[in-house]
Amino acid sequence: MEICEASRSRSPCASPPLHANGQAEILPGVAMGRPDVILSPAYWRWRCQHAEEAGEGYVARESTLHEELGFCLLGGYGVRVEVNDAFFRHLRERGVFEWGARPSEEDLFDLLSERIPVADARGETLQRYRFPRQKAARLARSLAMADELTPERPVHAKVPRAFRNRLMAMPGVGPKTASWIARNWLGAEDVAILDIHILRLGRYLRLFPDQVRLPADYERLEVRFVAFAEALEVRPSILDAVIWDDMRRFGSRMVARATVGYST
Repeated sequence: MEICEASRSRSPCASPPLHANGQAEILPGVAMGRPDVILSPAYWRWRCQHAEEAGEGYVARESTLHEELGFCLLGGYGVRVEVNDAFFRHLRERGVFEWGARPSEEDLFDLLSERIPVADARGETLQRYRFPRQKAARLARSLAMADELTPERPVHAKVPRAFRNRLMAMPGVGPKTASWIARNWLGAEDVAILDIHILRLGRYLRLFPDQVRLPADYERLEVRFVAFAEALEVRPSILDAVIWDDMRRFGSRMVARATVGYST
């Protein structure tokens, strides 16, 4: 089995080295495996190809920068997605995310303190946002900082990593959130959205080391993940999306039950 890897200094179609299990490596220490073995690299290539054929883009570019920023800041640990979505719509309907609106922290706190309808599997109930004071402060400052950035996507699309770094200067915006915004708003393919599910799979496949420190190691892991996508000949935006989806639904449980490596 030959895999073209133009990034290597040797002949781009030279035979890659063998993994300890006798399979060809697509990256040092990472064997391709078989597509019928769930969670193997070959499986993820198949999943990405299927997603591409089905027209699943996984990048939503209809929103404005302020909307992307607001949606991300309203989410996070301890906030259910239904609550996140309901309060995002609540704020958007009141013009909070309009360019130049500059809502005050107190106005945002008042809006986030209201009881609003939230629909979930149990039906629709009136609920409050869990962290109104903290998120009001972060939103007020971050939305004001976003006003200082040009609203023209093509300007930022030329330097997506620099754009992401500017986002990371905003309160409450770490590398994962900034990467999400750069991906959705710019369609950036040189960034990766590394959440707990992708980190778990990366360790399982030996793509990532067992011990990582975030956010300090984020960019180092991101480089490795993008190289993984290139080796699989798939887009990073598709790869991290399908990994997130499958790991969230069943993959993380499979990894938890596994011991070392993956079956071949």
